[in-house]
Amino acid sequence: MTVERGVDWGRPGALPPGGVVARSDGEARAIVERARRASAPIPTIGLVGGDLCRTLGGSGDEARLRSPDAVTVTCDLGSVLVDGRLHWFVAHLIARRSWWRGRAIAVMNAQWLGEWDLGPRAHPGDGLLDRTDGTLPLGDRLTARRRVRTGTHLPHPALHTARRAAEQFDLDPPLDVWLDGERVARRVRELSVRVEPEALTVVI
Repeated sequence: MTVERGVDWGRPGALPPGGVVARSDGEARAIVERARRASAPIPTIGLVGGDLCRTLGGSGDEARLRSPDAVTVTCDLGSVLVDGRLHWFVAHLIARRSWWRGRAIAVMNAQWLGEWDLGPRAHPGDGLLDRTDGTLPLGDRLTARRRVRTGTHLPHPALHTARRAAEQFDLDPPLDVWLDGERVARRVRELSVRVEPEALTVVI
C-alpha cells in the first residue's frame, strides 16, 4: 500500500538472515541489479549510508540494523530503459552534460542528492517519482545552486516539475546518465522511466 508524504510507515523489524548491508545508494543499486538480472528476489537491504537512507531517517549505525530498534520499510524502486537497456535505481536518476550549462533532468525517488534537497516533495513510498526538467540561464544556476541545499530552488519558471509513475524523455542533444551517483551511459538519446511500487524492502 503506497503512503502519503508526512505519514509514518514501516514496522519494527531487524535485518533478516540473508539480508545485505549497503553503505551507499550505489551499493544498494548493485544489489538490486544483480538480483533482477538473475531473475531472483531482491534481498532485504540494510541501509547505513546514501541518499535513500537519509530520506528515510536512517542513523547510519550498522549495529542498529540487527537490534530491536531497527525499522523495516517497503519502498518504491525506479526502473529505466537507457537507449533500450534496462537499469534500476533506488534514489535518483540524473541526466545532464554539465550542472553549469544545457538541459538537466532529475528523477527523484529519494529527497536528497548529497547535500542538495533536489526532490523536496519526493517520497520513496508514494508510488510516484518526482521529476524536474529544464535549462536555466547561468545567472539563475548560480542562485539555484545556493538554494538547492534547502529545496527552495523550486518553483522556477524554467524548471518543469511533475510527479508521475512513468515518463518518456527524448534527449536532443544527448545527455549523460547517472543512477544513484554512478554514470552508467554517455550521450543517451532516449529514456523511459517508471516506478515499481513497493518493490524494495529496506531496514534502517
